[in-house]
Order: sequence, then structure tokens, then C-alpha cells
Amino acid sequence: METTEHTRTLGRSGIEVSALGFGCWAIGGEWRSADGQPLGWGKVDDEESVRAIRRALDLGVTFFDTADVYGTGHSERLLGRALGRRRADVVVATKWGNLFDERARVRVGQDDSPEHARRALTASLRRLDTDHIDLYQLHIADADPERAAALRDVCEEFVREGLIRAYAWSTDDPARAAVFAQGPHCAAVQHCLNVLQDAPELLALCAESDLASVNRSPLAMGLLTGKHTAGRALEAGDIRSAPPAWLPGFTADAGADADWLRRVDALRSVLTSDGRTLAQGALAWIWARSPRTIPIPGFRTVAQAEENAGAIAKGPLTAGQTADIDRTLGRPAARRRQD
Repeated sequence: METTEHTRTLGRSGIEVSALGFGCWAIGGEWRSADGQPLGWGKVDDEESVRAIRRALDLGVTFFDTADVYGTGHSERLLGRALGRRRADVVVATKWGNLFDERARVRVGQDDSPEHARRALTASLRRLDTDHIDLYQLHIADADPERAAALRDVCEEFVREGLIRAYAWSTDDPARAAVFAQGPHCAAVQHCLNVLQDAPELLALCAESDLASVNRSPLAMGLLTGKHTAGRALEAGDIRSAPPAWLPGFTADAGADADWLRRVDALRSVLTSDGRTLAQGALAWIWARSPRTIPIPGFRTVAQAEENAGAIAKGPLTAGQTADIDRTLGRPAARRRQD
């Protein structure tokens, strides 16, 4: 796998991307589960989102990750519109597996059938206004492994038909990720990774199977931006205002969790060294963790796009800085895995 401080290769696919990608969950706007749980990040300004995507392109970001369910289709539509004639300049990743009502902006369930995979792919191609998806990802983290193996085989069919270039599974379970890794055109695993939430088993799988590590929650759902304080309520349409069980670091009654904020404060001096912002330092830790990592922070504004993209030129943290972080957090040294 070829890599530089500014670029990454998506595993064994040979597809080159910028070392930083942008996650398009937040720009999908508000949407909910069938029981009323907010699943978006609150209100968004679509025109600002388009400007932010185009600014990211100008700053060298070539990898954008979305999902059909983000904003119940809205994120895909917005990304397709923003890319326009520059579609050929970027690598687009999207996901499937969730069912939703686009008009009501509600997620209504999941479908892990091969038939739905094809329907979902056709719909994503239409919303993104493209003839292929570069990285197609299963979005059911706990899908049954045997059924997932069938979906892996369906993805191989999609590759042969020219509808996708490669595929991955978005899951934090190494055993499940290994099922997809057996496919010739599996190129990555998308999983949670940030300086507060390490994932050594998944990083080991990526190294052993020649896969890219696409990192969601690289800024711990915003905790590593320095913009949250304990006791400050979040707007009602924000998933963090009523966090589901899988979303740590926030509480329904007090916003950001005080214990998590204390850990962020303990790391602040290291992460902000060498002229970095806190967010840029958090991204730099991920790059130092493995040469296969591709963090995909979310964004809603041009300013956020500029700050995140600015991390690329500063590169990864040094071995000494990562060792300081491990000592501060009281955990074993995170070994950088070289291939």
C-alpha cells in the first residue's frame, strides 16, 4: 500500500485519496428514527454546505463519505450537486442497509437482503448523479455474518458490472469486518477511531488484510474541537442532545460528559503543539497511529472545512507526542503499524 503524509491508498484497490476525507452525515440536516430519536446534527444551511464541499476540494480533499440514510437521501443529493463537473476529481463513498421515508425524513428499519442492496445502489447513483460509487459500504454494523457474506458476493457482482469500484463494511467488530475482508475487492473497514477511543484490533486487521482504515468520529462527535462545555444543552434536533447507547461522551440532560471533557483538557497541550488547533491535533494523532488511516471529520461550514483541511500540511504527531498521550491516558503505547 503506497502512502505519503498527504495521500492514502484505499487498501488493495489502488484507489488514491487524500489522507483526510470529509464525512457528510452532518450536512444531511435533521432526520429521525421511527420513535422520534433525532439522528441528524441539527439544522443546516445547504448553500453553506455546498460552499464548504467546494472549498474542501480546492484545499486538496478528494475523499467524501456519505450514506443513503443521512438526511434520508439529502446528504447524497447535496454532495452530488456540490461536486458537479468535478465528480471525476474525487472518490465518493456511500453506504446502504437502512430503510427510510425520504419525504417524512424518518428511518423506518433495515434490510440486509441482496435485493435491497441493488435497489439501494440504484437509488444512490441517481441521488449522487453519477454512474458509479467508488467505495460502497454496508451500513448495518451488527449484520449476521453469514448474510453479510452473501452481500459481499453481491458487491463483487457490482464491481464486475462497473457500478462500484470497491466495497467495505462500516462496523466496529473485527470478526465481522474480516468476513468482508475475504472478498477480492474489499478495500477498507470504516470504524470509530479517535485519540480517546483506540481500535487496535481493527487496525491490526487492516494491516494483515491490506485494507484502509476509514475513521468515523475522529473528533469524538465534536468533543475534540474544544467547542463543548459541560452543562450546555444541545439543540433538540441534534443526535447528541438525546444520545443513543452507542454514542458515548454526551448525556441527555447535561450535554458533553464532564469526564470526557476532562480527558480532552488533559491532552490539550500535546494536541495543540506545533501550531495546531485541538481538532488538527486530534487528526494528527490518527495519522500517527497507522499509515492506513483516513479520518473523515464532519463539517457544516466553510470555516470547519478550512480548519480540518489545514491539518493535512501539518502531518502526523511525532512518536514522542503520541507516547505523551498514551502516558496521560494511562494506556499501553499505541504502536504505529508499518507494512
